[in-house]
Amino acid sequence: MPPPPLLLGDDYFMRQALAEARRALAVGEIPIGAVVVLDGEIIGRGYNQTEQLRDVTAHAEMLAITAAANFLGNKYLTDCTLYVTVEPCVMCAGASAWAQLGGVVFGTAEPKTGYQRHSLGLLHPRTKVRAQVCAAECAALMQEFFRMKRG
Repeated sequence: MPPPPLLLGDDYFMRQALAEARRALAVGEIPIGAVVVLDGEIIGRGYNQTEQLRDVTAHAEMLAITAAANFLGNKYLTDCTLYVTVEPCVMCAGASAWAQLGGVVFGTAEPKTGYQRHSLGLLHPRTKVRAQVCAAECAALMQEFFRMKRG
């Protein structure tokens, strides 16, 4: 009988999302990263690629959700959790609702464009939300990016 899977926590998966955000930063994209987790395994990854792909929908969350859906062969991700370094925007919250994600965990709040500013009802009613996971590290990465942009 194989050993039980290692139970990894929110911090571990948020650090994986942060690694994706650093990939975005390395190519000049806004440093937001995301991973989708099912039963302790990452089944989808993404980082912002809106500039590279010239696609306003190429947000980290959208790419990670698409990768996870392709992995599962199913558009519904009811048993999955999305980890994202910054609070999802309205578009990404809507995609999370349509995918029926079981959970959304984000690092730092986004007071200008985050979904909570617009409506708390954008996620699927069963989706559990946790916020402020590794928040300081997630916020610092965003601040570094905008400091670099402003020169």
